[in-house]
Amino acid sequence: MSPVRPPTVFVLFALLAVLGVQVAARIHTLPIHNDDRRFIALTTFGFFRGGLLEVEIVDFYLPPDSLNETHGLLLEKSLFDEGNPYIDSQQEICPIESPNLFDIRKNSNLAVFKFNFPKKVVTINCSDSMEPFYLFENMDDFRKNLNDIEDDTKTSPVNKTLPISNGTQPDSFNIKFVVYVKTRSNEGLYNLYYHNCPNYATIPKSKQSFTVTISEINADGNYLSAGDMPLPSLYFSMSIIYFFTGVLWVYFLYRSTYPVYKIHYLMALLVFLKAATLFFHGLNFHFIQVKGQHIATWAFVYYAIHLLKGSVLFITIVLIGTGMTFVKHVLSDKDKNIFMIVIPLQVLANVAYAIIQESEEGDMQHNAWLDLFLLVDFMCCAAILFPILWSIRHLQEASQTDGKAAINLRKLKLFQQFYVMLVSYIYFTRILIYMLRMTVPFHLLWLNEFSRETATFIFFAMTGYKFRPTIANPYFQVASDVDDDDTDIVISHFGSGVSNRSRKKANNGGETAEDEIMLVESSS
Repeated sequence: MSPVRPPTVFVLFALLAVLGVQVAARIHTLPIHNDDRRFIALTTFGFFRGGLLEVEIVDFYLPPDSLNETHGLLLEKSLFDEGNPYIDSQQEICPIESPNLFDIRKNSNLAVFKFNFPKKVVTINCSDSMEPFYLFENMDDFRKNLNDIEDDTKTSPVNKTLPISNGTQPDSFNIKFVVYVKTRSNEGLYNLYYHNCPNYATIPKSKQSFTVTISEINADGNYLSAGDMPLPSLYFSMSIIYFFTGVLWVYFLYRSTYPVYKIHYLMALLVFLKAATLFFHGLNFHFIQVKGQHIATWAFVYYAIHLLKGSVLFITIVLIGTGMTFVKHVLSDKDKNIFMIVIPLQVLANVAYAIIQESEEGDMQHNAWLDLFLLVDFMCCAAILFPILWSIRHLQEASQTDGKAAINLRKLKLFQQFYVMLVSYIYFTRILIYMLRMTVPFHLLWLNEFSRETATFIFFAMTGYKFRPTIANPYFQVASDVDDDDTDIVISHFGSGVSNRSRKKANNGGETAEDEIMLVESSS
């Protein structure tokens, strides 16, 4: 059975190719058209000392009869990736219009940019904890005053107003400013939100259209967020580790004197795909680091390999859980249904992941695709647990009814261990990782990916060790009864029906041990 038909793969790769043309980077542009959301999360970025945030809003359309409407930006600095609890809890109040915003959030680092279109200025107010806050009209203004702001004796507080210029379209405006992170007290995770205050009313009454371009850069020309800076080295290092682990696994299979099944080679393929995925992921981050954007070609290669790796991972787990190749040569109807569910869901999850990575944070569909990805990924993880539970149940029944209770009990213990390993892996990489992200400081967010990749490597290594080719492994031993009523049980070398073990090599005395002939059992 082919899990994914060629036309499906072709359509998916074509979709990824289209997505790869878009640029997800630290220099990014978000077009907004007739958007009636109350607020839009434009960007999240961690700045070290010497970082620059450049924001340019072009053709902000506002009809003449709406010039007195209140619109603006809210820039918030935090040390942790905790989202914006104020926005989440104050859905009925526009913070741009709130007269006591800084009193309510005394311990917060906030800067409010309120657009005053009749006077064509942006008024800026910030909390005391945000000082010193350095703001400039544009990059030329920043470069002209760079020497002065680096001299502590000539520093001045934040500019209180910025000009608003006319846009290229009728009744439109342009706004531009640059934020400079000069001191260590200014370091942190910056979140930028646009607020459409008229829509905080019961009935939205303002639809906005504009294009915002945001450029974020840390010191020394590094376009990566503070918490992402170690990621290129991390991904390249883990890629090398996985590659040499795959080579070691293939060498072990080649030298093995015990039966090597197809699933062992599938495990090797999975390890090499994981190595390739990490390599191209690191390559994408490298180009973002030095150029501010990734290369579309390498992005396409990464998403394609990531899709293949994800499918092979779930296929391998399901095959191990069902005892395929080791215990039987055909899939039962229940096993086939699992593949019919898991493979399409895995394809959908990878498409959603690609769209999330390639879309802007403030895009209207971004959160919808993120929710879909989390839901589908959870469904995939839940589905692959069923074959293991079925195998455990059959082994429990078999250990009480047939004459080979000891063998079945050893198999049962192995399946139970694998089940615990898999549940622990899913729980850690899907739940604990997100909790870790909200608790570590902004510059240590790379620990999130480090923990995920470390947990994945440990899971791969333990699975390979548990199901390695060896005569002592109870997984290779045949039960006297059929484990599944719907399936013939055939132990076969390479899944071909050959029932002989490979011969052991000659020992030091030159004698060759007898071949161990495995039983072939099939239901009548």
